[in-house]
Amino acid sequence: MRRIVWSLMSVAALALAGCNSSSDSSQSASGNDSGSAAAPARQANKVSGSVALQNPANLSPNAKLEITLVDVSTEDGNATLATKTISPVPSMPQQFELTFNPADINPADGYNVKAVLTDGEQQYAPALQSPVLTKGAPNTVSIILTPTQTAGDKELAAFKDVQAHIGAMKITNGTKLEKDVSRGWQVFREGGNVKFIREQVDYGDKGFTSTDYAYKDGKPWVVVQQKKSNKDAKPSSTERAGWGQDGALVLKQHEANGKTDTLSDSDAADLQKQAQTILSLAGGKGK
Repeated sequence: MRRIVWSLMSVAALALAGCNSSSDSSQSASGNDSGSAAAPARQANKVSGSVALQNPANLSPNAKLEITLVDVSTEDGNATLATKTISPVPSMPQQFELTFNPADINPADGYNVKAVLTDGEQQYAPALQSPVLTKGAPNTVSIILTPTQTAGDKELAAFKDVQAHIGAMKITNGTKLEKDVSRGWQVFREGGNVKFIREQVDYGDKGFTSTDYAYKDGKPWVVVQQKKSNKDAKPSSTERAGWGQDGALVLKQHEANGKTDTLSDSDAADLQKQAQTILSLAGGKGK
């Protein structure tokens, strides 16, 4: 009888062990299935951010903002993956989003977002690069734009440098009285060549002008003219015109009431004519 009882107990124990083994196997299989079915990490397919001006500026209706995602690791360092153009630019800062094909991204390469704002002859560009996507770089950037130096800016900077050193040049003076107009000038020569003329013209009730003329190779180079109600008044406007080495008009500014606009070609031509007239009137030759 005892043998039968033990035999029954052994059978029960074996059956229970079999159930537990089956249960454990099932759980293990379930765990393996879960791991193999996990979805792979999703790759980014866009970059976004904002573009702002470091200093506020009044943009014209012709302003254009171009934003580009480029691969800087290519041979030319400028392979384009995505681009967006905003024109006209309603306001700054501007939000943007660039969508691209994730398959085009190489984790070993470097990627930047470039932004250029063009408004007439003036361009604005970032002083710093904006890396994205790879090598720990983010997918969102904030880009700050600053004005780049134009050809006109370069001529004006060179003009100011000459203007600051006219005291070391040989100076001669002249005057001329006309009907209702009183004119006086100073001629600045270097090496016998006229480099600079400063002229003041009193038109009586019609106002007063103070003009600086700079010359290169005997030709008008840069002219800056201030218009006033009288000699002692503050300038009501300032006009600037300048010509490059090839004779092309590259500087054309009209400033009034704290705002700078583009000087018309006809007004620039008038300043150039004045520069030629005063050079002849002052008895000077450019070289």
